[in-house]
Amino acid sequence: MGEVLIAGTAALLICIFLSPKFIAFLQGREFGQFIREEGPAAHHVKAGTPTMGGIIIFTAISIPFLILSDYDWRSVGVYGVAMLCALLGFADDFIKIVRRRSLGISARMKLGVTILISVLLWYVATEKVGLQQTLRLRVVDYQVDLSFLGGIPFLIMIYIVVAGTTSAVNLTDGLDGLAAGCAAIVLLSYIGITFITTGQHDLALLSGCLVGACVGFLWFNAFPATIFMGDTGSLGLGGAIAGLAIMTKTEVLLILIGGIFVVEALSVLIQVFSFQTFRKRVFLMAPIHHHFELMAWSETKIILRFWIVAAIFSAIGFTLYQYSVV
Repeated sequence: MGEVLIAGTAALLICIFLSPKFIAFLQGREFGQFIREEGPAAHHVKAGTPTMGGIIIFTAISIPFLILSDYDWRSVGVYGVAMLCALLGFADDFIKIVRRRSLGISARMKLGVTILISVLLWYVATEKVGLQQTLRLRVVDYQVDLSFLGGIPFLIMIYIVVAGTTSAVNLTDGLDGLAAGCAAIVLLSYIGITFITTGQHDLALLSGCLVGACVGFLWFNAFPATIFMGDTGSLGLGGAIAGLAIMTKTEVLLILIGGIFVVEALSVLIQVFSFQTFRKRVFLMAPIHHHFELMAWSETKIILRFWIVAAIFSAIGFTLYQYSVV
């Protein structure tokens, strides 16, 4: 546990001490956030706030992890997925900045890269780690075999987890500190999950680095934010959470552990379905945190309450995991 604490603390301190210079660097080159016209009117004052903070997050994660890790294939797989997703997000952020618009790389390109990342994770999980190609339902202690047809069903499941988690974290990144705080809470539960499971010390170490970096980033990303994580951070953190879910066989349990992200994603799906089918909106605006903004809730009130909900979901998910391994 000592190494996990050291790694997490190191990631936190690296993030805190490097962020001011990085923020100044971004401000000097006018690498600022572009705000969607259809977004809440109050958000337009945030235009120009430095973005791509995910770079500093993953720098802070990488240094202690690469120094202290034993390079177990589980942790290497999760780290690799997180970095590849962060690179995808960086490309998206960079295009937005260069072209000075709120849209980055195309949906088709994102789909193709996400499929490639999923295939790489599938290869590491099955060929290097030796994970069973199953979907484990922990509460009822039952496993669904997904190894038929050459493991294609297992690959599809991995893609759904990776694509769904990265998209959900990205959707949550709409208020100052919301995504970073929720991600830290979810990843904290994965420290517990990996720590109590035999042979997953390296995953616990990586989880500690992820939590430390998220908390360190919150020092500058909390309301009022002086930097945003951008897609670099949200896609990277989503990839890390997805990778941890695959390597710990908690793909189904992730629905509870990351329940706050599920709520955010579902609010968008419900809104789109309702409007396209009935021409009516269920929420004032989706994702759901914008709905509460338009109900005149303060930004800090929304963020703190969402953190509380995230903690409740994660605590329930962790408890169910612990119950299933006893």
